[in-house]
Amino acid sequence: MKKILAIMILMTALATGASAQDYRYEVGAMLGTSGYLGDVNGSNVMRNPGISGGFLFRYLIDHRWSLKANLYTAGISGNSADEKNQFPDGATYKFKSQLYGAGAQMEFNFFNFGVGETYKKLSRISPYLTLGLGLTVAGGDGGNSVAVNLPMGVGVKYKLKERVNLGLEFTMHKVLGDKIDGLSDLYGVKSSFGKNTDWYSMITFSVTYEFSKRCRVCHYVE
Repeated sequence: MKKILAIMILMTALATGASAQDYRYEVGAMLGTSGYLGDVNGSNVMRNPGISGGFLFRYLIDHRWSLKANLYTAGISGNSADEKNQFPDGATYKFKSQLYGAGAQMEFNFFNFGVGETYKKLSRISPYLTLGLGLTVAGGDGGNSVAVNLPMGVGVKYKLKERVNLGLEFTMHKVLGDKIDGLSDLYGVKSSFGKNTDWYSMITFSVTYEFSKRCRVCHYVE
């Protein structure tokens, strides 16, 4: 009798462990800090940190891959007085801008991220890489500008509960333009893909929630 009871308890535990559901989508918010590299800051991206925040949405392709869309804002600033480089005629420049961005990024998890079936070797924590395409609108001391940006970064995800995730991400955005700081061609060198383009960074902490269960008919789910 005791053996039968032990087997029933074990089967119940295994069934409970395997009952975790996979979900299609994930939505959440992020908050963190932002930085800038450009005409008046050529080396330290966190020299004049600002505040960043926004919202994100993920389509969960599988346990390794996801597609993320985000909307965010970030503050950046700079002062040439902090630089060792001298501008023509000894001129000095400083600025403050507010960025508004939207983008889409592919994410690759190093581990099978999730909880549930043990045969899938799922992990509650996983580092990941991200790469995508976005649009940045800047408004500040030097006027307004719009430019395409290329976000690239690294992060780590942690599954706090079955449907609740925590994330920490560092992303650099290469802006295909030279005016998010309101300054352009200060050395008289025309901007190009590899020269004089601005960058901005974001370090964000996120909390997300998964929803919309996947179809679990027959063997559709791996």
